[in-house]
Amino acid sequence: MINRAEARELIDELFEEEALVLGGIVAVHAVDDDLVWRLVRNLDAIRGKALRRIAAQEPDRVAGAPAARPNLRPHPAIEEFLLKIRRP
Repeated sequence: MINRAEARELIDELFEEEALVLGGIVAVHAVDDDLVWRLVRNLDAIRGKALRRIAAQEPDRVAGAPAARPNLRPHPAIEEFLLKIRRP
C-alpha cells in the first residue's frame, strides 16, 4: 500500500499529464475558449475531490473502496479508454 504523500504525488502526476494532453488538443484544434476553461475547472474539481478523499482516510486505509458511480454511459472514446485501463 502507498502512503498519502505517494498517493498525492501520483494523482498530481496523472492530472499534469491530462493537462498536457488537453493542451496539445487545444493547440492543434480549434476549441472554444469557454469549453477549455470548463474542462480545466472540472479536472481541478475532480483532482481536489480525490486529494480530499486521500486526506480523509486513516493512515492505513489510503487505498479505500471506490466511490459509487452514476449509472451514465460514457462517450465511446472514453469507454474504450476505461476498458484499456482496466485490462490486466
